[in-house]
Amino acid sequence: MSQFTHFNEQGRAHMVDIGDKKPTERTAIARSSVGVTKHIYEQITTGSIKKGDVLAVAQVAGIMAAKRTSNWIPMCHPLPLKAVDISFDWNLEHASYELVIEVFVKTKGSTGVEMEALTSASATALTVYDMCKALDKGMVIGPTYLVEKKGGKSGDYIRKENGS
Repeated sequence: MSQFTHFNEQGRAHMVDIGDKKPTERTAIARSSVGVTKHIYEQITTGSIKKGDVLAVAQVAGIMAAKRTSNWIPMCHPLPLKAVDISFDWNLEHASYELVIEVFVKTKGSTGVEMEALTSASATALTVYDMCKALDKGMVIGPTYLVEKKGGKSGDYIRKENGS
């Protein structure tokens, strides 16, 4: 069991002790997406969704989710985030309408911010769905994945094109 740090000697879950780890700068980038119809794409880009500015609301939801990740994910430590930045881009290839969400999170601390970035990307995508579901409940969320992380004992990670 020792290779899995979130289990104690009895094989039970526990919160990892990070008290002796030196605080360092840590960053993470996560990505998600929401596949929508042409009609939803047009409604979002023209600001015609009745619930309001979809991307502005989703962006605030994503920032809030990053700040509250330890409330969602049981073994995450609460972290003092230094930055959360969420950007949106439309992928309109192959006659599809895909909103690509990218989240950058930064802290100076004793543990990484991968979960904060992934939680933020997920909450952002879920908020887009919520804001647009009256138009079409068939939207598809995902995939959601870590693009890169920097800092910490395990070193840097940059996702390769093939997804590993």
